[in-house]
Amino acid sequence: MTDIATRVYNHTWKIDPIVRSVLDTDFYKLLMGQTIFNRHRATRVTFGIHNRSTHIRLAEIIDVGALREQLDHVRSLKLTRGESTWLRGNMFYGKRQMFSPDYVAWLEGFRFPAYHLEKRDGQYELTFEGPWVETTMWEIPALAIINELRSRAVLKGMGKFELQILYARAMARVWEKVQFLKTLAPVNIADFGTRRRHGFLWQDWCVQSLIEGLGEGFLGTSNCLIAMRREVEATGTNAHELPMVYAALARNDEELAWAPYQVLADWQEDYDGNLRVILPDTYGTSGFLKRAPDWVAHWTGIRIDSKDPVEGGEEALAWWQARGQDPRDKLAIFSDALDAEEVARIHRTFLGRMRLGFGWGTLLTNDFRGLAPNGALDPISIVCKVVSANGRPAVKLSDNPTKAMGPAEEIERYKRVFEVGEQVARHALV
Repeated sequence: MTDIATRVYNHTWKIDPIVRSVLDTDFYKLLMGQTIFNRHRATRVTFGIHNRSTHIRLAEIIDVGALREQLDHVRSLKLTRGESTWLRGNMFYGKRQMFSPDYVAWLEGFRFPAYHLEKRDGQYELTFEGPWVETTMWEIPALAIINELRSRAVLKGMGKFELQILYARAMARVWEKVQFLKTLAPVNIADFGTRRRHGFLWQDWCVQSLIEGLGEGFLGTSNCLIAMRREVEATGTNAHELPMVYAALARNDEELAWAPYQVLADWQEDYDGNLRVILPDTYGTSGFLKRAPDWVAHWTGIRIDSKDPVEGGEEALAWWQARGQDPRDKLAIFSDALDAEEVARIHRTFLGRMRLGFGWGTLLTNDFRGLAPNGALDPISIVCKVVSANGRPAVKLSDNPTKAMGPAEEIERYKRVFEVGEQVARHALV
């Protein structure tokens, strides 16, 4: 097992680059990438970093030269022969050749496109503009780089003994959580922590702890590189990005209202089984479910992300029942800022009422809360989201208004079209 503290103390980034492979990304990026490749190759999309934890002035913590160095390193990466073979021949969700030969061939020739970086008011403005199928690939590496550079800046002044103690305490914390979750058996947990991880080596350690600690209760990891190396399942489906772009491309209010369902119509042509999991909260879960065509209720499951998880779970149960479905056959995946106690609360509430899965993210792979002075290693709420598509502004409403994004006038238009009323704000921890 890697001695992380020693690697950090003796650190040179050429030995441990933050992003070390095209596959050091989340599985849903490749799944969505194939749909984009097949249907929207000509669409131009801009992504941008947004730090919701504005009190953390990243441009004053992270050296701009180090940031450019890591971003430029990512632009030098290409898919290796072994990685290509894994994509072509491995079984994902029980299916071989999940990815078409044309798409894998495109990935083999893919290089990360240019980026634009500047400082403004203590924050970094980092954007990626170009063909959607290319710029989408920047989301996960960009977030991983910023989060790990922040961690490295804090750790830089620590001695070898101090680092050993820091990581020992963090490891004990993770292991205690894993042992607690094991008592909930049956429990099904996947690692969703790539985007805001403390570091690659730490995420890999966390996955190993889940493999040993949970056994069959560990579903896999969203990180493709770790899944390949550790020979575990690669997990994930789709994200808010798809409806955000489809909605931005809508020519009128009628097309806008239909855009989230057009995403699903395209997705079910591309994928089946456990990949048919709806993510309904981009423009409000309640309205989405109310207006959803009947065929959506036949999908395998739902991901409950930005709404209170118990409230969202009860809403999903009622919706399935109203649509003539047996919720016990349905899958609910919970994924918003989960930690062990919250998993236990959800598990107690819904066990036996529907199938349960948990995507454990930042508070698995970056829970160093209180382990550095003044909360310097506490996780922050940072995202990389669609800013525009073909020059049109992109909007996200969410079930949590603190996560809303887009120009104010467009947010109001979307609220009208999607019939979104008063919303209750929840603190966005991550």
